[in-house]
Amino acid sequence: MHVLVRDNNIDQALRVLKKKMQREGVFREMKQRRAYEKPSERKTRERSEAIRRARKLARKQAIREGLLPAPPKKKLPERKPPLPQVTVT
Repeated sequence: MHVLVRDNNIDQALRVLKKKMQREGVFREMKQRRAYEKPSERKTRERSEAIRRARKLARKQAIREGLLPAPPKKKLPERKPPLPQVTVT
Protein backbone atom coordinates (compact mmCIF):
# COMPACT_ATOMS: atom_id res chain seq x y z
CA MET A 1 0.00 0.00 0.00
CA HIS A 2 1.46 3.35 -1.04
CA VAL A 3 0.67 6.87 0.15
CA LEU A 4 2.32 9.98 -1.26
CA VAL A 5 3.48 12.63 1.19
CA ARG A 6 3.09 16.04 -0.41
CA ASP A 7 4.83 19.14 0.92
CA ASN A 8 5.94 17.25 4.06
CA ASN A 9 2.28 17.10 5.13
CA ILE A 10 2.39 13.98 7.32
CA ASP A 11 -1.06 14.55 8.84
CA GLN A 12 -2.79 14.42 5.46
CA ALA A 13 -0.78 11.35 4.43
CA LEU A 14 -1.77 9.56 7.66
CA ARG A 15 -5.44 10.39 7.06
CA VAL A 16 -5.22 8.99 3.53
CA LEU A 17 -3.44 5.86 4.80
CA LYS A 18 -6.04 5.24 7.51
CA LYS A 19 -8.87 5.65 5.00
CA LYS A 20 -7.22 3.18 2.60
CA MET A 21 -6.67 0.68 5.42
CA GLN A 22 -10.30 1.09 6.54
CA ARG A 23 -11.54 0.40 3.00
CA GLU A 24 -9.34 -2.69 2.69
CA GLY A 25 -10.62 -4.06 6.01
CA VAL A 26 -7.21 -4.15 7.71
CA PHE A 27 -8.51 -2.84 11.04
CA ARG A 28 -11.39 -5.34 11.08
CA GLU A 29 -9.00 -8.19 10.36
CA MET A 30 -6.56 -7.05 13.08
CA LYS A 31 -9.41 -6.96 15.60
CA GLN A 32 -10.50 -10.48 14.62
CA ARG A 33 -6.98 -11.87 14.90
CA ARG A 34 -6.47 -10.64 18.46
CA ALA A 35 -7.99 -13.85 19.79
CA TYR A 36 -8.34 -17.35 18.38
CA GLU A 37 -11.55 -17.99 16.50
CA LYS A 38 -12.85 -21.54 16.48
CA PRO A 39 -13.67 -22.96 13.04
CA SER A 40 -17.36 -23.28 13.97
CA GLU A 41 -17.45 -19.62 15.06
CA ARG A 42 -15.70 -18.62 11.84
CA LYS A 43 -18.29 -20.45 9.72
CA THR A 44 -21.12 -18.84 11.67
CA ARG A 45 -19.60 -15.37 11.28
CA GLU A 46 -18.94 -15.82 7.56
CA ARG A 47 -22.47 -17.13 7.03
CA SER A 48 -24.00 -14.15 8.84
CA GLU A 49 -21.79 -11.74 6.84
CA ALA A 50 -22.95 -13.37 3.61
CA ILE A 51 -26.59 -13.05 4.68
CA ARG A 52 -26.04 -9.38 5.56
CA ARG A 53 -24.45 -8.72 2.14
CA ALA A 54 -27.30 -10.50 0.35
CA ARG A 55 -29.94 -8.52 2.26
CA LYS A 56 -28.17 -5.26 1.51
CA LEU A 57 -27.95 -6.13 -2.19
CA ALA A 58 -31.64 -7.12 -2.26
CA ARG A 59 -32.62 -3.89 -0.48
CA LYS A 60 -30.65 -1.78 -2.98
CA GLN A 61 -32.22 -3.70 -5.87
CA ALA A 62 -35.74 -3.15 -4.46
CA ILE A 63 -35.04 0.57 -4.07
CA ARG A 64 -33.81 0.76 -7.67
CA GLU A 65 -36.93 -1.02 -8.91
CA GLY A 66 -39.18 1.26 -6.87
CA LEU A 67 -40.52 -1.44 -4.55
CA LEU A 68 -39.11 0.30 -1.46
CA PRO A 69 -38.89 4.03 -0.76
CA ALA A 70 -35.39 5.45 -0.93
CA PRO A 71 -33.92 6.52 2.42
CA PRO A 72 -33.92 10.29 3.01
CA LYS A 73 -30.80 11.99 1.77
CA LYS A 74 -28.49 13.55 4.35
CA LYS A 75 -28.52 17.31 4.39
CA LEU A 76 -25.04 18.79 4.13
CA PRO A 77 -24.27 21.62 6.53
CA GLU A 78 -24.07 25.03 4.89
CA ARG A 79 -20.61 26.47 4.52
CA LYS A 80 -19.76 29.86 5.86
CA PRO A 81 -18.63 32.40 3.26
CA PRO A 82 -14.88 33.08 3.26
CA LEU A 83 -13.60 36.05 5.17
CA PRO A 84 -12.80 39.10 3.02
CA GLN A 85 -9.16 39.73 2.25
CA VAL A 86 -7.67 42.66 4.17
CA THR A 87 -4.90 44.60 2.51
CA VAL A 88 -2.68 46.80 4.62
CA THR A 89 -1.44 49.96 2.89
